[in-house]
Amino acid sequence: MDKPQRMKVLVVDNERGFASILADHLTSRKITAESVYSGKEALSYIPHFKPDVIVLDLQMPDMSGLEVLSRVKDTDPAIEVILLTGNASFDAGIACMQLGAFDYIFKPVDLDELITHISNAYHKKMRGE
Repeated sequence: MDKPQRMKVLVVDNERGFASILADHLTSRKITAESVYSGKEALSYIPHFKPDVIVLDLQMPDMSGLEVLSRVKDTDPAIEVILLTGNASFDAGIACMQLGAFDYIFKPVDLDELITHISNAYHKKMRGE
């Protein structure tokens, strides 16, 4: 009998402390979580890790979260992506949703609230919506 698959979450944020804390918090809740610190690192990590959900910072030094989101959705549209931003913009929010983001959330964010969004994104993926 196959073991049920654990949710896999990739946290992508150049704020290393935030990314590590979130990944540790997810791991403590029996979620497989990894963190990377740039868009390029994320794009090279995704094919091997195969995340169900990506929590992605909108503004990173090497490439924007929008560009990463676009590439992720081109490669694997089933991966759900939640964008985080410290600099909220209506236009960026619209662009995120048009590119297929599951959600667009403002920092600072309560970790338990973020985990609820991650869980909702995972369940949407599992339903195949």
